[in-house]
Amino acid sequence: MTVFAVAPGGPLTGRLSVPGDKSISHRVLMLAALADGTSQVMGLSDGEDVAHTLSIVEALGAGVEVVDGVVSVTGGNLAPADGPLYVGNSGTGIRLLAGMLAGLAFTSVLDGDDSIRRRPMDRVVDPLQSMGADISGVDGSTLAPLTIRGGGLHGTEYAPPMASAQVKGCVLFAGLFADGPTTVVETRPTRAHTEELMAAFGIDVAIGPGGVTVQPGMPAPFAHRVAGDPSQAAFWAVAAAIVAESEVLVENVYGGPVRTGFVDVLARMGADIEHDAVTGDLTVRASSLRGTVVDAAEVPGLVDEVPVLAVAAACAEGETRFCGVGELRVKETDRLATTTSELGAMGAQVRVEGDDLIVVGGPLHGAEVESHGDHRIAMACAVAALVAEGPTVVSGWEAVDTSYPAFGSDLGGLRS
Repeated sequence: MTVFAVAPGGPLTGRLSVPGDKSISHRVLMLAALADGTSQVMGLSDGEDVAHTLSIVEALGAGVEVVDGVVSVTGGNLAPADGPLYVGNSGTGIRLLAGMLAGLAFTSVLDGDDSIRRRPMDRVVDPLQSMGADISGVDGSTLAPLTIRGGGLHGTEYAPPMASAQVKGCVLFAGLFADGPTTVVETRPTRAHTEELMAAFGIDVAIGPGGVTVQPGMPAPFAHRVAGDPSQAAFWAVAAAIVAESEVLVENVYGGPVRTGFVDVLARMGADIEHDAVTGDLTVRASSLRGTVVDAAEVPGLVDEVPVLAVAAACAEGETRFCGVGELRVKETDRLATTTSELGAMGAQVRVEGDDLIVVGGPLHGAEVESHGDHRIAMACAVAALVAEGPTVVSGWEAVDTSYPAFGSDLGGLRS
């Protein structure tokens, strides 16, 4: 287990690029594997989660070549892998891949680490079974490892019981192989990456205010540059806002629908923050923050950013309430519990009421904290440490490799 020590102080100044968007990277690799020909992907996320997806498409028979940061994938002729397909710690990976593999006419096994084996997969198993998929978890459950005997899918109309871009993406990927149109009904918008990319790469997709319908078919080969991950940019946005005299510019941050809710929340809290719609550049300057209420309807657009927004709330005047964030219980960790325990260890006033997370601003102090194997908890603690009194040590820092291996060096660059 590795540790990362952070001493308080600043300011943070300069510009940087964050890794390519992780959610988009997974989807682009899968679509490239399905396209009959060679696709080129630039700016791919360099985290372990996406590396596992790249290994999986290669194990399924796609040709993969990496030259000067450009990933070329030759797809269109996928076949059974020699063994289980390992997603590591990636909930996005296992859920999206389950949809794709349900359409391929051979048997696959999807597995992951201990965290993945505890995470709920019924939310994708149920709709896939309703489409005719033969999919089951260990010992008849819906827990990974998942065994998928693909093929023979029927088009469907499915309304997920929770707002989830992963579930929507899973069903839409399966719909590419169905015998008719597949519709995912959404009463609350979620990330639109799957349908946006499918439409861009030649698939017949109808996107409306009440959901998305995809027609059967495969993508055409493509070239795509992945924009910077807003979930990673959020750490620097909060850090720059809370550390005195800071000014940070994060280049080329993806700005599509239901991804930049954290920008709206920070602006509402009083942050000096600008997101350029043309360049994607995100500029943040040190500010005095005040508490706010984050409504449940906002949560799908910032669910991954709640731990670091809780840090902003801990540095703000007054109370901040994140409403309806129960989904955090089934992330890499129970993030309601780990956000409360680790920020609490640093002196933050944090509590959970039902599905709400409440944070009251006040002074922070250095402490020994743990990632609990969760990359976002680790980085949120590191951001909090910048304004704490005394040094902080984050154990389990290796979890950051999941999504942002260069976080520590980027922090050093902004402090130099």
